Amino acid sequence: MKEKYQKIKKITEKELAKADAVHDINHVMRVYHWAIKIAESEKNIDLDVLIPAVLLHDIGHPAEQRDKSRRIWHVKVSAKMAQKILKKFDYSQEKINKISHCISTHSYRKIKLGMKPKTKEAKILFDADKLDTLGAVGLTRSYVWAGKNNSKIYTDVSLKDYIKDNLTGGKKAGRIKDKTKHSPIIEYETKLKYFPAKLYTKKAKKIAEGRLTYMKSFFDRLKKEIAGKI
Repeated sequence: MKEKYQKIKKITEKELAKADAVHDINHVMRVYHWAIKIAESEKNIDLDVLIPAVLLHDIGHPAEQRDKSRRIWHVKVSAKMAQKILKKFDYSQEKINKISHCISTHSYRKIKLGMKPKTKEAKILFDADKLDTLGAVGLTRSYVWAGKNNSKIYTDVSLKDYIKDNLTGGKKAGRIKDKTKHSPIIEYETKLKYFPAKLYTKKAKKIAEGRLTYMKSFFDRLKKEIAGKI
């Protein structure tokens, strides 16, 4: 990693020092790892756009976590913070705009709102970020989130009723109203299992399918264990 990127990483690391384990610097570096891997399988990728975008994509998460009104969205905060940081590193406004676009469109909820990544770099960041929600890593992150929010280990409820009652707008992409009613299996059923079809790159899709298969087998086993069948 170039010295410039190392400095940007240090800024991110400092900002995320008090972030939870779901969105800490370790998450950022896992996303970085996969973004570089995916970029290697694609053509004409501007790494000087992709790398800063990856390193800064979640820098605004602590602000969202502190906000009790739940009006702050880390995507917007991260993009705004990134613009100020990048100016200090003499990035041109053109590149700042490209990096900001990557950050602004990396959220799954943005896709549901019709705000899709348009550039190759933005699509790679989106894909790499979603890979970290799947597989064994995705499961551990789901349970870290559940523990933090006093959520459930497992819930066997009507998905249709849950979506209507606890997700804003009665839609799968809606924000969770009462986090204590949520659970990793609901997260999987309402969002995670749809990720592979939403990804843009062939490499990410292939990895995602394998990770999703693992998650399904885990939840199938968990359901049986909870029911006392095995």
